[in-house]
Amino acid sequence: METKIPPPIVTLVFGLSIYFTRGIFPMVELPYSSYFGILLLLLGLFILISAVRLFRKGKTTVNPLSPEQATKLVTDGIFNYSRNPMYLGMAFVLASIAVFLNPLGGIVFTPIFCAYITKFQIIPEERAMRDLFSSDYDKYIKSTRRWL
Repeated sequence: METKIPPPIVTLVFGLSIYFTRGIFPMVELPYSSYFGILLLLLGLFILISAVRLFRKGKTTVNPLSPEQATKLVTDGIFNYSRNPMYLGMAFVLASIAVFLNPLGGIVFTPIFCAYITKFQIIPEERAMRDLFSSDYDKYIKSTRRWL
């Protein structure tokens, strides 16, 4: 692995960055922002929880720091739409925080979060999955996008 920082901690750091940079970015009022923020939060949590449940159902590791311990390639349910729904869910949660607290900061920090997670978490995980599941994983990546 290229990083040893658990993705929930990375998400927390980016969420705090959105919060603490409120004074740097001008506040933007969005119409219906509370509804939109709640929708993003619920969608993010639904995606994240769905993915974790499928990993548990498949009796494979949820630990992102040890992908080489995976015992099953999960490709059904939410994994039909995204190869990384847990990280997608985290990005939606960050977007919801941004809508509530700092929309312009969220426009800056959420894509940086996605780029960071892709480079330091997803790409190393993909190497591990290719080593473990070879042709099955190659077929999966051809039919399912990395994020959405």
